[in-house]
Amino acid sequence: MIRGTSDTVSTMLTSQKHAHGSSIFEDEEPRTIEVQPLLLSPQMRFYTSEASRSLHPCERGCSSDAKRDVRTPHRREKRWTWDSEEALYQTMCFAEDPASSFLHPAHRRNALFFAIPIMLMTTGALWLVLTGGALLCRASGSVAGSVMEGSDGIVLAPPDILHSWAAYTPYFSAEPYRSPPSDCKITQVNIIQRHGARFPTSGATMGIVAAVNKLLAATSYTDPRLDFLRNYTYSLGVADLVPFGALQSAEAGARSYYRYSKLVSKRNIPFVRSSSGQRVVDSATNWTAGFSLASNRVYNPPLSVILDEDRNDTLDDNMCPNAGDSDAQTEIWTNIFGAPIATRLNAQALGANLTATDISFLMPLCAFDSIVRKAPSPFCDLFTPAEFAQYEYYGDLDKYYGTGYGQELGPVQGVGYVNELLARLTETPVQDETQTNRTLDADPATFPLNRTIYADFSHDNQMIAIYAAIGLFPQPQPLDPAKPDPERTWVTSRLTPFSGRMVTERLTCKKLHGSAGVKGGKNSASYVRILVNDALQPLEFCGAKGDGLCELEAFVTSQAYARNNGDGDFEKCFS
Repeated sequence: MIRGTSDTVSTMLTSQKHAHGSSIFEDEEPRTIEVQPLLLSPQMRFYTSEASRSLHPCERGCSSDAKRDVRTPHRREKRWTWDSEEALYQTMCFAEDPASSFLHPAHRRNALFFAIPIMLMTTGALWLVLTGGALLCRASGSVAGSVMEGSDGIVLAPPDILHSWAAYTPYFSAEPYRSPPSDCKITQVNIIQRHGARFPTSGATMGIVAAVNKLLAATSYTDPRLDFLRNYTYSLGVADLVPFGALQSAEAGARSYYRYSKLVSKRNIPFVRSSSGQRVVDSATNWTAGFSLASNRVYNPPLSVILDEDRNDTLDDNMCPNAGDSDAQTEIWTNIFGAPIATRLNAQALGANLTATDISFLMPLCAFDSIVRKAPSPFCDLFTPAEFAQYEYYGDLDKYYGTGYGQELGPVQGVGYVNELLARLTETPVQDETQTNRTLDADPATFPLNRTIYADFSHDNQMIAIYAAIGLFPQPQPLDPAKPDPERTWVTSRLTPFSGRMVTERLTCKKLHGSAGVKGGKNSASYVRILVNDALQPLEFCGAKGDGLCELEAFVTSQAYARNNGDGDFEKCFS
């Protein structure tokens, strides 16, 4: 039960309507976007401070010994150790309250996951589980089981393919985080983050199952790498967050606390919003829990606002009914790279009759199966690193022509969020006539302008639209559906991996940077810099130099497309 005020609507979502992160999207009836009053939206609920006041996972259902604080802080290194593996497990055991747990009870299944993946063994060795997604601690299937089976972890996939899974790549830092110049001080942080790793969506599942069934129907296998299919049963779930995905978001929350703890006080904790897809809500809650645990439960940010995906929502990409898709472009490339693979596999699995389209559904099983199994999937061995690189380009085309620069009505779907970002950076009311919820954005309780950390949780397609609306990752020419450009910077695994994030930092600097000039006799100025998965963005469009710093005023000016509500593109969504 989610605790809240008497005015809080706490209707639980039970299904997913959209197949995000896949080239297959479920059909949906056109709808009129309406601005709903604050308390009347039937699928919108608000977590108050009451809901997340007890973030310790052992608040219910754990032994009394588990409730003692078993962690020892090492404040200089900002790390935690646990007195024993059992103490670690007790700290991370399940709670019944969805606002206190790391995965919604309906999605736990029988898997045990850990709340925060910054784990120090008693030997003092640090394991950052999500650095490239290459390590994942072993989890037992029962609550009584051992938490870990050693400190070696599990290699999910060979490193030469791990970053070639397109949108299904586990989060990794695209570049090492660069601290701001020594004369600069971060004053505000805006995070928008994709949900953690999940099962395939319903649309993708249909294609995967059809392709797998063809392999299973083969009369014989001539390659030993296919022998596992003799006893194989497809058992992946649909769309829900998986334990590894829960772990990713909790780690991100902890990392945010460590990096930006100087911005936090008991009177100024992160303001957190989420789109209403359940895996997104769960990811937001996991992030808040990781943030809280990293602070030794001193700072417990609640999930404050959940934006209904059937209403005006700046964190979802379903507000433009007339927007096209990427099917034409991905089909061209699928036929080019998938056909030779299908021919090879058909020779190894006699009677399978796989098509190029089937290949586009079989290849991501390497990612999904590895993440869920917590071990390398045998599907990975069916394809070469070069073929996975070709699959990466399939994902690049899907996003570029789905909601990116290649889609006429793609960038406009990110305009609402950009205008909210500008409002926060300048601490002025939101000015937008696209997909913002004007009722929520006009209320300081649901859209405050005085916080130092904002964290929003979204989907990959919407984040792509936001990148394009801002002007990030521009390409000298549209992606060629028939020929990859090896020099392209539009690489989906670096843009929107599972738990991928864009961070916009506002800074004050004592010296002038970039194109800033002396104003009023003062050399100091306010700046903005943007990092995508820790990679500092160049921001040439607003005068940034090597340090990535763009003067705040220049950044606002550069966002004319958003400030002009998409230059008429939003109206095309409905006309």
